[in-house]
Amino acid sequence: GENWTTYLNQPTAQFYRVTTDNHFPYRIYGAQQDNSTIRISHRASDGAIDERDWEPTAGGESAHIAVKPDNNDIVYGGSYGGYLSRVNHKTEEIRGINVWPDNPMGHGAEDFKYRFQWNFPIFFSPHNPDKLYAASNQLHVTTNGGQSWETISPDLTTNDSTKLGSSGGPITQDNTSVEYYCTIFAAAESPQQEGLIWTGSDDGLIHVTKDGGKNWENVTPSNMPQWTMINSIDIDPFNDGGVYVAGTRYKLGDYQPYVYHTKDYGKTWQKITSGIASEHFTRVVRADPKRKGLLYAGTENGMYISFDNGASWSTFQLNLPIVPITDLAIKNDNLIAATQGRSFWLIDDLTPLHQLNETIKNKELHLFKPLDSYRMEGGNYADKKYEGDNHPGGVLLHFYVKDTAGLDTLKVNIYDNQQKLIRTFSTQPNTKNKEGKLEIKPGMNIHSWDLTYNGADGFDGMILWWASLQGPTAVPGDYMAELVHEDYSQKVEFKVLKDPRITSSIADLQAQFDFQNEVIAKLSETNKAIEKIRKAKAQITDVTSKYDKEEYSELHENADKVKKALTAIEEELYQTKNRSNQDPLNFPIKLNNKLGHLNSLMGMGDFKPTDQAVEFKKEVTALIDKELSRLEAIFTKDIPAFNELVKSKNLDAVVIQE
Repeated sequence: GENWTTYLNQPTAQFYRVTTDNHFPYRIYGAQQDNSTIRISHRASDGAIDERDWEPTAGGESAHIAVKPDNNDIVYGGSYGGYLSRVNHKTEEIRGINVWPDNPMGHGAEDFKYRFQWNFPIFFSPHNPDKLYAASNQLHVTTNGGQSWETISPDLTTNDSTKLGSSGGPITQDNTSVEYYCTIFAAAESPQQEGLIWTGSDDGLIHVTKDGGKNWENVTPSNMPQWTMINSIDIDPFNDGGVYVAGTRYKLGDYQPYVYHTKDYGKTWQKITSGIASEHFTRVVRADPKRKGLLYAGTENGMYISFDNGASWSTFQLNLPIVPITDLAIKNDNLIAATQGRSFWLIDDLTPLHQLNETIKNKELHLFKPLDSYRMEGGNYADKKYEGDNHPGGVLLHFYVKDTAGLDTLKVNIYDNQQKLIRTFSTQPNTKNKEGKLEIKPGMNIHSWDLTYNGADGFDGMILWWASLQGPTAVPGDYMAELVHEDYSQKVEFKVLKDPRITSSIADLQAQFDFQNEVIAKLSETNKAIEKIRKAKAQITDVTSKYDKEEYSELHENADKVKKALTAIEEELYQTKNRSNQDPLNFPIKLNNKLGHLNSLMGMGDFKPTDQAVEFKKEVTALIDKELSRLEAIFTKDIPAFNELVKSKNLDAVVIQE
């Protein structure tokens, strides 16, 4: 009791399963123990993922969830008691569509037509967006949204009558169907072959059908211990007859990992657990669809990875807490983990794992080809107590540094498709060149480019109201990144993709980019002119302060005249009375603020500039150019004349720094 949290909604949810949809950005779905089902955006347009990005969905606390592939607003979810609901998020309609609507409360499994575990599988066919499967001790299918169901298998469990009695014994009966045994606990249809369906039961049987359920074959591995609960089934993406299964026997006091692979439809099996700790029993295994042999395993004590199809495993914990991994999903080269006690976690970019090899591991430096990235708002500024970490935004640049000792300056350069340098990030940044900071450590490193170009120049003490110096955002297209150290240089290409939700064309985005670039250039010119004015006035003051006003009256009068002219221009370009962020409410903003405000407005969203923005830019630019022209006259006539006066009196001259 020494310390108490101030917020109850800590990320401690216990999720049973995880699935995703085809929305953009895609959403993650899961059922929380003693809580609701949920769907949540995997990334947000703000700086964090918060309550605005979450909502309840179909099913109950223990559900498998299935999202209709061609309509992400229609979601199916289960729960204990064989409960199965259909929710239409668009219309807010909900419908109960149980395969068999007999309430099992208080009854043992032996009394029921179908045995539905509380975490019974629900999944869509990858070949038909209207075909939904649900599993009890048999496999059922509907093609009309649950209006009717067809049973397409016999009992695919041991159907052991000694395991089907009422739970709780003579003292306290406790039957909610959570306790039901001899049920199908995992199932999947092959994306490669329609009608090829695999099932695994909680009492240790694996079955397969190649004809959509007309004929089934028991293909349980002969070397798999009896009563192994098959917790996950994953289709081998590189082998038509291949599948991976993960099982557990912890309920029997056996904490060994059990992962198996077949390439021949279950005729032969290979146990693939070498490297997984003996007490880390396996709940799930997933195969990466982009690299053959790359596997991820979730265990009771964390994550493992294999690059050789399970012949050897290594820990893959990274920054993940030591927590049970109950399920894994791969979506758009992201890896999502459901945990029992630490909510959802994900890796934003798996592509370095697709590219990693022994040659790269032996190099001193290496830049990985970035994942093609969407142009969209966002960034990771989460308050970790209350919000989920967001995608950092922009392009994730992964690079490997074998050793940082003695490594002085390392740079990452970004180029457009014309090989023009856009941005530079450096371990020793030159701020005059607007280089960003690059943080490095031995091993793998990640740096995020937020897709913005260099912005406008500012000056010390500048205070603006609702104005932006930020550069424009990259237009979708081809780009290049370069890793540079002394004589070493490596370049990789990548793409920036258009956000599929936006209505603007590429031409519109290019018009926005060009407009902002012009505004940025003029804003930089304006702010540099203000700096130049201030330096000139400071030098004039410094010169005249050394000489008596009466003795050198002509010098002082000339100096005052020049400074007054400079001040008049400065006060048109910038509100010099500003001393705090609230001062612009008291003193009217001036030309550089107006231009910065225009940049801020036209940088909102993904649209070409409005007609009135184009007209206003012409107007405010003309006013700025008028002042800059007056300033040029002072620098080419008045200040040289002042310098000549100083020289004629054998005094130090003012040096104007460009």
